Amino acid sequence: MMKEVQTKVELEKIARLVRHDILTMTTNAGSGHPTSSLSAVELMVGLMFGGTFRFDADHPDHLNNDRLLFSKGHASPLFYALWKAAGKLSRADLLTYRRFGSALEGHPTASFPYAEAATGSLGQGLSIGLGLALNAKLDKLTYRTYVLLGDSEMAEGSVWEAMEIAAHYRLDNLVAVIDVNRLGQRGETMYGHDLEAYRRRAEAFDWHTMVIDGHDLEGILNAYRQADQYVDRPAMIIARTIKGKGVSFIEDKNGWHGKTLKKVELDRALAELGEVDEQVRGFIPLPHDLQPDRQPAAEPAPLSYALGDAVATRKAYGKALKRLFPAFPDMVVLDGEVSNSTMAEYFKEEHANRFFEMYIAEQNMAGAAIGFSGRGKIPFVSTFAAFMSRAYDQIRMSQYSDANIKFVGSHAGVSIGLDGPSQMGLEDIAFFRTIIHGVVLYPCDAVSTEKLVAEAARYRGIVYLRTTREDTPVLYEPQEEFPLGGCKVLRQSGADRATLVAAGITVYEALAAWETLQQEGIEVRVIDLYCIKPVDEKTLREAAGDTGLLITVEDHVPEGGLGEAVRSALWNTGATVASLAVRKKPRSGKPQELLDFEEISARAIADKVRELCGREG
Repeated sequence: MMKEVQTKVELEKIARLVRHDILTMTTNAGSGHPTSSLSAVELMVGLMFGGTFRFDADHPDHLNNDRLLFSKGHASPLFYALWKAAGKLSRADLLTYRRFGSALEGHPTASFPYAEAATGSLGQGLSIGLGLALNAKLDKLTYRTYVLLGDSEMAEGSVWEAMEIAAHYRLDNLVAVIDVNRLGQRGETMYGHDLEAYRRRAEAFDWHTMVIDGHDLEGILNAYRQADQYVDRPAMIIARTIKGKGVSFIEDKNGWHGKTLKKVELDRALAELGEVDEQVRGFIPLPHDLQPDRQPAAEPAPLSYALGDAVATRKAYGKALKRLFPAFPDMVVLDGEVSNSTMAEYFKEEHANRFFEMYIAEQNMAGAAIGFSGRGKIPFVSTFAAFMSRAYDQIRMSQYSDANIKFVGSHAGVSIGLDGPSQMGLEDIAFFRTIIHGVVLYPCDAVSTEKLVAEAARYRGIVYLRTTREDTPVLYEPQEEFPLGGCKVLRQSGADRATLVAAGITVYEALAAWETLQQEGIEVRVIDLYCIKPVDEKTLREAAGDTGLLITVEDHVPEGGLGEAVRSALWNTGATVASLAVRKKPRSGKPQELLDFEEISARAIADKVRELCGREG
């Protein structure tokens, strides 16, 4: 039976063992961040084993477990040593730290079952914690979320985005702990040991604050108990700590960040720590056995679009969320204060409690979605496609959390028109194509949009769906299916001399070019490549074999977009691939003017076909 460790003496024994393990595992690995881990030992030992934190260590997915995130993910040696002290890792496990194939990676990832999310890109943990805390409120669960922050990462804007939104939502179940150890990677942090500077700023963001000695266990335990009593506002514990604490020759000394002890230095450090009790174990109280109310899945209402109806795909996206929610009751929707443009407001009107306004803070919005995803929700995250770039690092990191998130970018391309280049998403396909096992979708009409929203919700992983501002005619019957990895051949004949490959708004330009070329006796194939990743290699290769020439047309820059996806699929076929894309610096103008200017309009497509095929008729 596990011994209940509750007294100060017993916690001190655990802290000594944790320090011993941090030093041993990092020296054995030959890399890591021991000094950044040593500074927060008492803070985290006091949290995990001091009686406040509740967690079923045998069931890390228990719905009412308290959640602990190391936003300062480089302190992973401390994180792993704590779980050894909890009896869930062995000394042998710790000695696999940073080895290829080990779950104990250099910074926590989803491969370690006690990690809430992948961290290590600084400034992201509090946003993820925000999502976890919002989820608890949504599900009416009592679990609390604790986030360990480094003082260096307090310079990141995403931290302050999370702080303002946490205060806005009155998240009294969220506790941030700042490890103020004064030293960053290359020297002193912005405020050094000026704890009052942190307190003033946190209180200005409407957080409860406590300033403590981060190595005084009694003060630490009191702070956690006090944080547990606060209502209506999140709490921040601001702890003065010493980097490298416990080892005299590295304590509070610059130049030791990311540097491990040599074997002779390790022996000296362990001697300073003194004898440790390898058998000591920390006791974690169990959580309350609460379960949220689960709404069973139900059949959604049928689609109701008629061929030729003019509907913007952004509007179809909003309608799809509202229509499909019964089939996907774990859905939540986050938006960056543009829901009347992304049309996520349609969902908000029907399911206000599951809609979360994230305001103009895209980094925090993406981070919060990771938190929701970690608790089993299906977050749909929407803003203008151009503004997704602000959250690229959070999106990049989400793949290492095995996140299940659907990002939706509206107002894509130059076809948005008069608003001008600052509002035009022109690079979004490229960066979403880099996500491992990610899916990139670009529907052209309302039916394909609604069907692809459903496909996105069903897919377990990261999906990007690109929508268009302008109304476009409905091309497809409601019964048409749009499987991931597919495309639609819209025009085809046995005499096709070229294949036009388009997506979204350029599908209509390709169809208009087809009509013009038909009158001139030039037969071309038209493909709606609604799924850009994974791309329909089979259909594209058939078109390459039949026509030998493919012309891609996209309202996106050429680098990393639709054209390059097609080229990748056809790399060894010998087919010629020409790409029409946004190559000039855009400007304000009417949509058709801009499509013509960028040479991705029907006129430009027909001209390119004539150039490459020769004029007939």
